[in-house]
Amino acid sequence: MAQRMSDLLAIKAQQAFVGRDAELEVLRSLLAQQGPRMVHIHGIAGIGKTSLLARFATEARASGAVVVRLDCRQIEPTASGLLRQLGLAIGGEPPDADALAVRLGGLGAVVVLTFDTVEVFRLLDTWLRQVFVPMLPENVRVLFLGREPPSSAWQAIPGWGSLLQSLSLKPLSEPEANQLLLKLGVNNEESLFFAQSTHGHPLALTLVAAAFRNEPSGRWLRATPVQYALEELAHLFLTDVGDASTRRVLEGASVTRRATVSLLGALFPDLAPLDAYERLSQLPFVDNASDGLIIHDAVREAITRSLHANDPSRYLEYRRAAWRQLNSEAEAAGSDDLWRYTADMLYLIENPVVREAFFPTTAPPLIVEQAKPSDDEAITQIIHRHDGRVAATALLLWWHRLPQAFSVVRNRERTVVGLSCKLRSDAIEPTWAQDDPVIANWCDHLSQKPMAAGEIALYCRRWLSIVGGDSPSEVQAAVWLDLKRTYMELRPGLRRVYLTACNLAAYLSVAQRLGFTLLPEYGIELDGHHYPTAMLDFGPGSVDGWLSDLAAAELGVQHADDLIDVDARELVLVSGRVSLTPLEFGVIHHLHAKQGKAVSRRDLLRDVWGTTYEGGSNVVDAVVRTLRRKLGKQSAQLETVTGVGYRLKPKRL
Repeated sequence: MAQRMSDLLAIKAQQAFVGRDAELEVLRSLLAQQGPRMVHIHGIAGIGKTSLLARFATEARASGAVVVRLDCRQIEPTASGLLRQLGLAIGGEPPDADALAVRLGGLGAVVVLTFDTVEVFRLLDTWLRQVFVPMLPENVRVLFLGREPPSSAWQAIPGWGSLLQSLSLKPLSEPEANQLLLKLGVNNEESLFFAQSTHGHPLALTLVAAAFRNEPSGRWLRATPVQYALEELAHLFLTDVGDASTRRVLEGASVTRRATVSLLGALFPDLAPLDAYERLSQLPFVDNASDGLIIHDAVREAITRSLHANDPSRYLEYRRAAWRQLNSEAEAAGSDDLWRYTADMLYLIENPVVREAFFPTTAPPLIVEQAKPSDDEAITQIIHRHDGRVAATALLLWWHRLPQAFSVVRNRERTVVGLSCKLRSDAIEPTWAQDDPVIANWCDHLSQKPMAAGEIALYCRRWLSIVGGDSPSEVQAAVWLDLKRTYMELRPGLRRVYLTACNLAAYLSVAQRLGFTLLPEYGIELDGHHYPTAMLDFGPGSVDGWLSDLAAAELGVQHADDLIDVDARELVLVSGRVSLTPLEFGVIHHLHAKQGKAVSRRDLLRDVWGTTYEGGSNVVDAVVRTLRRKLGKQSAQLETVTGVGYRLKPKRL
């Protein structure tokens, strides 16, 4: 029977695998009845985690086990996102946790769930540990692969003991490195030199072998000291290997999280995008994932650092072109695909406050968990330590009414060192809000500036460290990281975030960069302390629209083909800039936020004029008429939708 191309590629990859005998023995123990139930493999970028996984998966399937491989880069980092993706991977019922557990229990005697690049799932670490892994049936084994070892909280789980093993992946030995180079086509004389100079790093060895095949003399490699420097190898590969078109495509694609045919078409309008895609897919450090091509992190980071330093203008233009294409595609993305575009947009943002909040590069030292009844004493003590009688009474009332709204922050010794309280606007009784002056103020703001039906506000009522209260601290950092998990869970319904802190001034500069607005009239005095209010309105696009706006601001691009300049409150037309009145700006900005969608006159009256306005809807028509006059030749973009209202027509890119 003829073999498929995928079979031949798999065989070729297996033939190039060397070493890792000790590591494979640990993984094989997963298949034994008395072996561990979970193994966490960790090591630096390019050390060979994915190759080891592929080799083990082949062996495990040959022994009769079922292996389900999941790449965390392609999964929304929320509980629902993971369950949905797992449901697609194993078939059966929709992504309900109980139904999936039953399905996994019936798939085979041993089922191995593997999670590659698990470091991007740090927002989900607590849920994985407390909910997901414990709900798995007895026949399931879990294999995590990431850059860092598991958090100390995993080791602290009672009863795990030998059921959980952590394995650090080291470089290949010199004989193993030499053997790999020989299998990759490097002759024996050269392989000895390169095995030593790369210090056994598998990705570096792969780059060397690929370069050697293009220039067997190895002159350019010998002329530059490699010394385990992936960045130097990636730079040499980019400048001296392959043809100019491939090098150019690799450089541009490195600024994106993933490369697709459409994205490459936007980055390189003078090239055939399918040809560019195929060129990229043939490189030895590029993975063909389900949603596009992914360049290995170590290579991608090295190339972007070099490009940013040597040609910042081209680096910026690549990112701008990527933003325009991703923003256009995201408008039509379904709910299942929306996370991919969110992750793509996050990758374009260099602001560390934003990037680290969603994709932290290091494991947080403190753990945020759902509060338990046994935490009552610690929670009460922390609140009374920092809040006066009235403020403490209001906060503790929420603890007794809605304990699920509270999280605690634990250190490595599992001691509670902080807390947070987050409330959803759709989960509290209206009468309860009157018992808390802070929440009552926020509800009043909502009544004055209402949201659309189905939209949610998140009340970040309090965060406190046992030592520093609500001042900047490791506790506050852990709470804010957990807050981003809540953002992801509540999108696309999440519209606003309200928060307060006595020491809000310490955060204000960062908060304002993220879009928070101080609401002075909604601050309040309790027990002699001032509790100011800040509010973030994500806009109709929820978290995804907010991230797109942050990326646009950072890149210096505008939505709607630069039709409006939000900061200047001006139309940006082919004929020049035109100033707008407050009402004109309010209408065009609201229509722009829902670009391509019909917006009713009632919605415009509510969101632009406010609920206190009692006039008729003809005022909307009057403002639209003046806007069309100012738009001039571009007035056709502002369409009338008969019987509904108006729509801002998207311009073709």
